[in-house]
Amino acid sequence: MPLSNGTYYAALDAPQQRISRMPAEVELKGNDLTIRIEQAGSRFVGKVKDAGTQFTGTWTQPGLSVPLVLTRVVTAATPLATGGKMRLTPPYREEEVTFTNADAKIRLSGTLTIPAGPGPFPAVALLSDSGPQDRNAEQYDYHMFGILADHLTRRGIAVLRFDDRGVGKSQGNYLTATTADLMGDAQAAITFLRARNLINPEQIGLIGHGEGANVALLAAAQPGLGKPAFVVSLAGYGLTGRNVLVRQQLEILRLIGANPAQVKAALEFHERVIDIVRQTPNDNQARGKVAANLRLNNTDLDPQMARARAAQLTSPWSRYFLDFDPTQKLPDVTCPVLALNGTADLQVDPEHNLSILKKGLKNTKVKSDKLSGVNHWFQPETKDWPLVNGVQQPTFSPKALAEVREWIFDNTTRPAPLPITESRDAAPKIKKVTKKVDKAAQASR
Repeated sequence: MPLSNGTYYAALDAPQQRISRMPAEVELKGNDLTIRIEQAGSRFVGKVKDAGTQFTGTWTQPGLSVPLVLTRVVTAATPLATGGKMRLTPPYREEEVTFTNADAKIRLSGTLTIPAGPGPFPAVALLSDSGPQDRNAEQYDYHMFGILADHLTRRGIAVLRFDDRGVGKSQGNYLTATTADLMGDAQAAITFLRARNLINPEQIGLIGHGEGANVALLAAAQPGLGKPAFVVSLAGYGLTGRNVLVRQQLEILRLIGANPAQVKAALEFHERVIDIVRQTPNDNQARGKVAANLRLNNTDLDPQMARARAAQLTSPWSRYFLDFDPTQKLPDVTCPVLALNGTADLQVDPEHNLSILKKGLKNTKVKSDKLSGVNHWFQPETKDWPLVNGVQQPTFSPKALAEVREWIFDNTTRPAPLPITESRDAAPKIKKVTKKVDKAAQASR
C-alpha cells in the first residue's frame, strides 16, 4: 500500500496459519524487491514483473527456503459488497464527510450512515486496529467495518467510519502517530457527530478493534466533550504493549514451524532490541545501536533495511506502545463497556487480556464475553461462512453483530426498532387473527 509520504506499507496475511496484518518492511530498487517480516524471521527476495502484477523470487523462513510467485489481485472498490458484487442502494442515508482534529491540524475523511426515519439516533465511531487502514478496514474480500456499519445502521444506529491518517482521503502521517494521537482523532470524531442533525448528542459511543479498542478506552478516561457515552472493545489489549508484541511473536514463530531453539533465540534477541530502544531516549543513538544488532544477528541483512527497521522500532508509535499500559487509565472509565474477544484470536489472547480489562474497569458497568471459534477479525469458523456463487465468503460473526447491537440498545434510551427487512405491520395482523380465533371459540361454546 503506497502511503502519502511516498513510502510503502506492507503486511503479511497467512489465513491457514491464522496470521493477519503482520508488519513488513519493503525495499524497492528498480525491479528488485525485498520484503522482510522481522517479527517472524522471514523474508521474500525477488523481481517485479509484468508491470507490477507479479513478483517472482524466494521465500525464506526458519528451517525453510522455497521459490515463490506472488500475484497481485486487483478488486473493484465496493465498500459493503462481498464476492466483488456491486451492492444495491442501502435503505438508509449515506454521506461522504470530513472532520478536523484541530490539535493535530489534520482533516480526516470518512463515511457517515444514518438510519431512515426522524431520529434522533444513537451513534458510534469505528476505530481500527494497528497499521494504516481505510474506513472499511478492508482485507481482500472482507470489509470488517463496512459490514459492521451496514448492520448497525439498518437497525437504527448511526455509524461514522473513517480513513486512518495518511490513508485514502485523510491527511496526516500514520507512521508518526502514537496511540495517544489516535485518541485525538477519536475525540474529533465524537465532536463531529455531536454537531450533526438526527443524532442524539448524549448517545455517541466508540467501537474499537485491537489497538482501536484501547484508543476508545483512553478517550473514555478523559474529561470533556470528546468523552464517549459508551465503549465497545473488540479484541482490546489488557497486557502492556511490550508483552503484547512478545506474545504475538512467540505465537507466530510456533505457527511457522520454528523449533524451540530458534524460538528461544528469536525471543532473546527481540527482548534485547526492545531494551535498547527503551533505555536509549536519543533516536539517532538508539537507531544506530538497533541497526548494528540487527546486522550482527543477520549478516545477510542489507544496511539500508537494517536502518529502516531501526527507524520503525524507534518511531513515536513504537516507543509509546512499548511502554503503554492499558490498565493505568481504566479506573477513570465510568461509561458502560462491552468487551468481546474470540477464542480463536491468536493476536490478542482472550485468556490473558479480557480478564485484565474487566478487572481494571472497576468503576463502571462492564459486560464481557468470549466468542467461540471467532478470530481476531471477528470472523466465525470458515465452515460458517456464507456461500456466494458457490464460493465461501468471509463475514463478520453474526453472534458478535447481534451482541454488539443489543448491548448498544440496552445502554441507550432509544428502543431497538425492527430491522428494515422485516414487515412493520406484522404485529397488527397477528392481533386480528387472534380476535377471530377467540370469537370462533366463543361461538363453539
